[in-house]
Amino acid sequence: MSDTIAGLTVPDTELTRDATALVRSASDDLLFDHSRRVFFWGMLKAGARGLQVDPELAYVGGMFHDLGLTTAYRTSDRRFEIDGAEAAYGFLRDHGRGEEESRNVWLAIALHTTPEVPHHLAPEVAVVTMGVETDVLGLDLDQITTDQRDEVIAAHPRPDFKNGILRAFYQGMADRPGTTFGTMNDDVLAHFDPDFRRENFVEIIQGNAWEE
Repeated sequence: MSDTIAGLTVPDTELTRDATALVRSASDDLLFDHSRRVFFWGMLKAGARGLQVDPELAYVGGMFHDLGLTTAYRTSDRRFEIDGAEAAYGFLRDHGRGEEESRNVWLAIALHTTPEVPHHLAPEVAVVTMGVETDVLGLDLDQITTDQRDEVIAAHPRPDFKNGILRAFYQGMADRPGTTFGTMNDDVLAHFDPDFRRENFVEIIQGNAWEE
């Protein structure tokens, strides 16, 4: 696997090598290739927008962002985004990265399914969302050239990716439906499970314990 793709090079450091090995061991091909693409798309968009991003932090953010969907790292009682964020934070601290740097990657992963907010935070937060929005939602593809797209996809193919990532989301969240409240993730559960009932924000307000 080349670590120079579309003009971007993954830093050849112990941190990035360990990150690659960890995610490779925990993920199937779909999530591994998706996570690599998220890094490349995010860095390409960051460059197009003039953002200066620490590539090691961006790499860990991209690689760990869906780790909470895997059997090795997911919990049963919290959002999958938090599972991945916690894993990344501990990984970075163990590799000598500081509190602020590690916390920014935590935020990048924890907020990557929260629209708009990450774009107003540190570049290391925004870069993960930019990559995810590209690979999953197809947003702002005009900021990446056709040659860049072709090179990244040649290295990390996306066969039937739209259906595959939806199945991965569902499999990673089906046993903890309450954690999808307030996010777009409940759309996934509703798509696959006709018996799924979304929690309703209005009903929660109207039915809470305050006497009025």
